Amino acid sequence: MMLVLGPGYNAMNAEQNRTIASRSGAVRPAPAINLPNKLTLSRVLMVPVFVAVLSFHHVIAYAVAYAIFTIATITDYYDGKIARERNLITNFGKLFDPVADKVLVAAAFVMLMKLPELHVPGWTIVAILAREFLVTGGRTIAASEGSVIAASRVGKIKTILQMAYIFVFLFLATLAFPIQLWASETASASYMWYLALSSYVGSVFIAAFTVYSGIHFVRENWKSLKLDQLS
Repeated sequence: MMLVLGPGYNAMNAEQNRTIASRSGAVRPAPAINLPNKLTLSRVLMVPVFVAVLSFHHVIAYAVAYAIFTIATITDYYDGKIARERNLITNFGKLFDPVADKVLVAAAFVMLMKLPELHVPGWTIVAILAREFLVTGGRTIAASEGSVIAASRVGKIKTILQMAYIFVFLFLATLAFPIQLWASETASASYMWYLALSSYVGSVFIAAFTVYSGIHFVRENWKSLKLDQLS
């Protein structure tokens, strides 16, 4: 006699297989577009909005740009935190997370250079971007050799200084609007003069430390990158 098994049996059998796999410790691969990666993608998408908004010389535009940059920075913190805590680290995240960070910071510095309230020399932006290209190239070489170069203490300090500069001077540039509107002419002129001077000195310091961090990167990874080999 032939026993015919209906669809109910197949469903029960599939459920049993899933239960066995779960008990045996089988781990399903995490999807590429998980929550941390969605946060990373949102940060990438915020960059053109940030640039477009900050292109307008208006207090509302500056304030909105400041809010966008703040939100983007928060996503930078939480995408890595969530990925580590929930074991959701993917190759997608490894690739796009640092790219999103560098694009965000580079866009912010370029736009700060264009703000009339600040005095950010163009060569400081070139120095900052050159360092990022250097480090990215070095990590690409290391990856091709099967190794990973982690961020150093100097590199982390560089990132903190850059982010602090952007936060402080974008806020001060936004504050210049109400000061020029409500403060006396003398107080307003003094504020604008000190703002331009401090932004200049700060950008030079940031550029100098960024270049130093690039030199430190090359020196620390000279042999691992095989830069001492001529061929």
